[in-house]
Amino acid sequence: MTVTFRSPRQPVSSIRLESVAKHWETARAVDGVSFSAEAGEFVVLLGPSGCGKSTTLRLIAGLDTPTAGRILIADRDVTHAPPAERGIAMVFQSYALFPHLTVEENIVFGLKVRKVPAADRARRLAKVAELLGLAALLQRKPSQLSGGQQQRVALGRAIIAEQPVCLMDEPLSNLDAQLRGEMRREIRSLQQRLGITMVYVTHDQTEAMTMADRVVLLKDGRVEQVGSPDELYNTPRTAFTAGFIGAPPMNLVPLENAGGPWRYAGTDANAPYAGTEAATLGVRPEDMDVATEGGMPAVVDSVEYLGADSLVAAKVGAAPILVRVARHAPFATGERIRVTWKPQHQHLFSTRTGERISA
Repeated sequence: MTVTFRSPRQPVSSIRLESVAKHWETARAVDGVSFSAEAGEFVVLLGPSGCGKSTTLRLIAGLDTPTAGRILIADRDVTHAPPAERGIAMVFQSYALFPHLTVEENIVFGLKVRKVPAADRARRLAKVAELLGLAALLQRKPSQLSGGQQQRVALGRAIIAEQPVCLMDEPLSNLDAQLRGEMRREIRSLQQRLGITMVYVTHDQTEAMTMADRVVLLKDGRVEQVGSPDELYNTPRTAFTAGFIGAPPMNLVPLENAGGPWRYAGTDANAPYAGTEAATLGVRPEDMDVATEGGMPAVVDSVEYLGADSLVAAKVGAAPILVRVARHAPFATGERIRVTWKPQHQHLFSTRTGERISA
């Protein structure tokens, strides 16, 4: 979609969470979460299902009340303020369009409820329709739209409110893979053009890596790591981060020590580690090479040909690994190979705590 409209940048607001928690009896959906989204920043809440990311978004929106902690928007404490007083717009996973209303009526519905004058509604609608390529669809009903068009209507309803903060809860999960890629680019471009602060929830790390200024990775209701996509990819703070970020994620191979040098668990090959703490070795599939000698011994399980490259699935002892190699990989199931990598691509994590160990 080609967009020619240039909207004046709206006033922007920062968001800050300070030790925010949400408990239901013994269940801790959110447990002491702290992070900030600077004005005009695109922040992604990322993590597996059940990690607390959607609950955190609902707390920011005011749809739930935190058990503890503070939420500030534009440096104003809104912890107990109703949603209407927070200066936010929200896009839901289900789009939440009214099936009996036209596209135009869906987009301006919130403005009508707030009794915005008709002339102002028309002006805003024209801008949003041009921005999102919806001008030719304004008289259609949601049932007459594709998934991507419905998503644009939901975006339009949020944008027309002209709020400085926009919250999105897995808005692309109902779309096919190709359309998700197109909408990722559109949403990111839209956020940058409008200059709004956006908090975006997803379990898809590809969305996080391609869209975010910063990623907040959650696990079991707690923040595992906060940083740019580059920081989470190249300097994971924990083994969980290393194993979650990347497509495919980092290989994690436990090391063992029987009184001599450290070895790859389940093998008799020495590992490049001389510490005293039990450790797990991490190397990304794209940083590995298959060699004829040296390195780490592995046994091939299968080869998945992807066109530009292949993924070789193998075992090091009992630990599964993936090695990305260029083009076709001429390996047979059960074949023994050696895997090597450059020292700068090696990561070490404490087996006991999961925390990163300094090289």
